[in-house]
Amino acid sequence: MSTPRIVLLASGTGSLFEALANEQEAKGFKIVALITDAHVPALEIAQRFEIPTFIVPMTPERSVWDESMLMTLRSLHPDLVVSAGFMRILDPKIVDEFEGKLINTHPALSPEFPGAHAVRDALAAGVTVTGTTVHFVDAGVDTGAIIDQVSVEILPDDTQASLHERIKVQERILLVETVEKIISNKIKYENGSVITQ
Repeated sequence: MSTPRIVLLASGTGSLFEALANEQEAKGFKIVALITDAHVPALEIAQRFEIPTFIVPMTPERSVWDESMLMTLRSLHPDLVVSAGFMRILDPKIVDEFEGKLINTHPALSPEFPGAHAVRDALAAGVTVTGTTVHFVDAGVDTGAIIDQVSVEILPDDTQASLHERIKVQERILLVETVEKIISNKIKYENGSVITQ
């Protein structure tokens, strides 16, 4: 059996990407590329691990960017695409083509606090618990079938930065575990639902 091919999408520092890169040999998968939408710190991690990189900058015409992303992903033949801190919503064509092979991390307990400001929104709402979710990607914003979640307590003196940092610690562990389960077929996606073996 060939080694599962994983493509990472990232827009920031790449801490989730680094967590996966550190485990790829031990867990039996290979990250074949990092795709970013700009010159971001995650590219330095890819260089360190000798992982090919593709920068697909946003274009004035969104449809041009959507097509570039689709062509880039197709050329890489991924078994799994991991959106890990990628701050762009993917075109429905991409979501459809890679259905069941496209997962995302979200720093909240979905369906609560969807979107780009989940940590801030959780603090503003005054909840005492938030967390992290890994889910399959569908056409909505952070609405896909939930694979797994981990709760994180919100402390009285938490700032957005301190809370987000504690969420990231759990997010890294959860993402590695989830990818391992998917590539070993312990988790499957069928008709919009998560099937666990």
